[in-house]
Amino acid sequence: MDEVRIDKWLWAMRIFKTRSQAAEACKKGRVSIGVQSVKASHAVHIGDIIKVRKSPVTYTYKALQLTENRLGAKLTPDYVLDMTPPEEIPAMNTQYTGMPQRERGAGRPTKKERRDLDDFFNM
Repeated sequence: MDEVRIDKWLWAMRIFKTRSQAAEACKKGRVSIGVQSVKASHAVHIGDIIKVRKSPVTYTYKALQLTENRLGAKLTPDYVLDMTPPEEIPAMNTQYTGMPQRERGAGRPTKKERRDLDDFFNM
């Protein structure tokens, strides 16, 4: 096998849960090979560097082998090398929900806390 469609390869390597999600990411310009953004039908070859932008991180992968079949998670390291730069790792662990945290079991907010929340969301 010399080449595989990029959407099939991304799905097979478990980078996206479904092939349609992989195709949608290609359509929106979030997948590139080298510096060029690619369509879902673009072919992947062994040795290609693939960049996938999943906010807030840009993942970088190198294709070691090709397959159209979805692999088990334990088998993917034989087919793909994760080359994501270490600078991107802190962004992976950062999550912002936009909601202030309340301790579990703290009950309903007081009147003052409620007004503060209303002011915060109605800026």
